[in-house]
Amino acid sequence: MGRRKVREYGIEIGKLPIGRKNCITDVEGVRVGHVTLDYPLDAAEGEYVCTGVTAILPHGGSLFREKVTAASYVFNGFGKTAGLVQINELGTLEAPIMLTNTFSVPAVAQGTLRYMLEQNSEIGDTTGTINIVVGECNDGHLNSIRACAVQPEHAIEAIARATTEPAEEGAVGAGKGMVCFGYKGGIGSSSRLVETKEATYTVGVLVQSNFGKKEDFLFEKYRSRRQDLPAALDNPPDGSIIIVLATDAPLSDRQLLRVAKRTGIGLGRTGSHYSHGSGDIVIAFSTAHKIPHHSEKMTETRVQLREDHPVMNQLFAAASEAAEEAILNSLSQAVTTTGRQGRTISAFPFEPGEGT
Repeated sequence: MGRRKVREYGIEIGKLPIGRKNCITDVEGVRVGHVTLDYPLDAAEGEYVCTGVTAILPHGGSLFREKVTAASYVFNGFGKTAGLVQINELGTLEAPIMLTNTFSVPAVAQGTLRYMLEQNSEIGDTTGTINIVVGECNDGHLNSIRACAVQPEHAIEAIARATTEPAEEGAVGAGKGMVCFGYKGGIGSSSRLVETKEATYTVGVLVQSNFGKKEDFLFEKYRSRRQDLPAALDNPPDGSIIIVLATDAPLSDRQLLRVAKRTGIGLGRTGSHYSHGSGDIVIAFSTAHKIPHHSEKMTETRVQLREDHPVMNQLFAAASEAAEEAILNSLSQAVTTTGRQGRTISAFPFEPGEGT
């Protein structure tokens, strides 16, 4: 039997209902695509490519011409991301959010730029430049990261593959070589529904998990019956996590930032304490408004939620619950993986909980 989401093992996180796919693509229009690289590079030297690229698109239209509200937050800044400065300055996202390994940020940025230039002939000519966004984690334990195997074409391919179907999770795309709590990590996703009398909103989270030591993982509270856990990686580096949050709730960029910060609660509930050498970063966007790049109007009108309405607290809870479950899904769906120098990282064995 293949690896499954944690809910299929009897583990339920939080109180809010999940979306139909329990995935970031439950937010209407959001698309996810992966390219996974998995092959020997130099058998004699033990070099191996174990890495990839993941693309998250807020909608299926022109992201540059129809921007979305966005925000980002850095819990701990040991990261090499691109594009966060402009997101926080202008409060908008105008390109796909791309994930990869640390040394591949330049190649993925170049490929994404090429894709966006092909889609929008006016960029850098009759209008301004574009803000490319790339997040990263270090997969150097399993991947021969110095080989810089990821090429610009892989970024373009990941974008082209992006669909609204449930995203592949585990050791795929940018998560192929990642390690979480000493076990195989990678890509994980989850969603929550926030239901009110007036409307129902969706919050979706996708993570690239690559952090923590075995002793940090609070797996006992998730009712795992396994006592014979396989060996975990001893003394892994502090690692990183990139969290991408999507919602259709009508939020300003400042409100979105408040919601994004609550994903850190879900991260902490799994056992993370934002280690010294960890890049713990969240990038969030709302699809509720499409902001035109070209407009002759001096003003614009948007609807946004009231700050003091109870729905805000529900959105906070949704962000924390979805982030926690997404991290667990990155573990529960990852498979045991062998990479460079014959190093093998075991999948964490989830079992049905007692009393389910």
